[in-house]
Amino acid sequence: MAKAAKTAIKKDAKAAAESKVWTKVIRAVRSPKTGAYTFKEAIVHKDKIQEHINNQK
Repeated sequence: MAKAAKTAIKKDAKAAAESKVWTKVIRAVRSPKTGAYTFKEAIVHKDKIQEHINNQK
């Protein structure tokens, strides 16, 4: 089964290379009402990570 997965990656190398440009950003946000933390997730281009974090503050 592992060999099939490796073969699939080699066939679609372009898609695999493009997926490396995106990053998942997870932030802990505190609720003003309850004080409990929730997590906000976003998929962001690797060049815009800092910009995304600064806009959320």
